[in-house]
Amino acid sequence: DVQLQASGGGWVQPGGSLRLSCLASGFDFSSSQMSWLRQAPGKEIEWVSSIWSGGGIKSTLSSVTGRFAVSRDDAKNTLYLQMNNLEPSDTAVYYCATSRTGANRGQGTQVTVSS
Repeated sequence: DVQLQASGGGWVQPGGSLRLSCLASGFDFSSSQMSWLRQAPGKEIEWVSSIWSGGGIKSTLSSVTGRFAVSRDDAKNTLYLQMNNLEPSDTAVYYCATSRTGANRGQGTQVTVSS
């Protein structure tokens, strides 16, 4: 079974940083395109960023470009999302998934940005 476990969330003040991790198992991680999505309170789930196998191609939501960076470590079956200069509008539950539409997303991790 595909399992994706996101971690690393928490509370941070505006302008702060967090690094999210997603440990994958049950499928060929190194050959898979992976994505991060988020869901803010009362809103629909939103795609944030994707990284293709090999890590050479990445795509990121325009509103977080320059602040968020996706990466992967295939030796550790782990996906990362480095988030810098966080804003209150980034508050959401963050999920990793095997597609831009959120396929196989597991339990997310809560990120709260507030002063």
